[in-house]
Amino acid sequence: MESLIDEEMLKQKVQKYIVSISCLILIGKFIAYYLTHSVGVLTDAMESIVNVAAGFLSLYSLHFSGRPKDERHPFGHGKIELISASVEGILISIAGGMIIYEGIKRLFSPVEVQHLDIGIYIVAFSGLLNYLMGWYSIRIGKRYDSIALVAGGKHLQSDTYSTIGLVAGLLVLYFTKIVWIDSLLALLFGGIIAGTGISILRKTIANLLDAADEQLLNDLVQTLNEKRPPEWIDIHNTRIIKSGSYLYIDCDLTIPWYYTIEEGHREADKLQNLLRDKYANKVQLTIHLDPCNIFDKQKCSNCALKQCKYRREAFQQQENISLASFTGAGGEV
Repeated sequence: MESLIDEEMLKQKVQKYIVSISCLILIGKFIAYYLTHSVGVLTDAMESIVNVAAGFLSLYSLHFSGRPKDERHPFGHGKIELISASVEGILISIAGGMIIYEGIKRLFSPVEVQHLDIGIYIVAFSGLLNYLMGWYSIRIGKRYDSIALVAGGKHLQSDTYSTIGLVAGLLVLYFTKIVWIDSLLALLFGGIIAGTGISILRKTIANLLDAADEQLLNDLVQTLNEKRPPEWIDIHNTRIIKSGSYLYIDCDLTIPWYYTIEEGHREADKLQNLLRDKYANKVQLTIHLDPCNIFDKQKCSNCALKQCKYRREAFQQQENISLASFTGAGGEV
């Protein structure tokens, strides 16, 4: 339990650093806009507003999701990270729309751009900081399975990629003095920003609806096939709910029909310990034990338990657990 608390504290500490640096970047970008009057620079500055707002949301969600489960929240408070990421996606989409609007307006009412060289330096340096923060946030988020940190980090890195394009466009504007390039940059990167927000929204909505995570399921299937003892004849009817960093797994485990309650409990403990070792004790597992069907000859021929006294068919080959069989109802009652 102490290690889990330490993880939550580390995630909050990382997010505090990100929020603090994002505030400094926001100030720098608006200074650049004040000096240049470039709508392209305004594009970057407005996205920084979203970064700061999203950063504070993520910080709150990490604090809230770290609370232990209680009577009102038996699955913990981890879903708040998905809500935070959804709000972040909405804010990013709105910012993209506002930037597009400003770009269209500047096409018809152009403004003279000044001190563009200073603005380019500030925007480029801010982009580098965003990339480094995003890389660190994703690294920590993946290590501790934090959706909020990963989503925030990807947003920061996507901001960097758009900044690279923006700096290139501003350089073209600086050397050519073609005024409408400024508006074109705002339209282009406003669209990219809006698309990023919509992408984040689609992913978080899928997780809020508990859509199956195929990557997680395939990873779990591979682990079970590698470490499965012969007593585990079949594992099926698996359901997984993610809540923050935690996994709530429900599955059916088929074992020999003649096993006692004590022996069945021992096999369930083996499965539980295997999953807890893999997912750093962040798993709550509910197992339903099924007896093998001695009248199912195919099941018997695929069972690798050599010392079975009730075998009706000779062993041929143990079937690997597949994604379809792992999540399907199986052949048991």
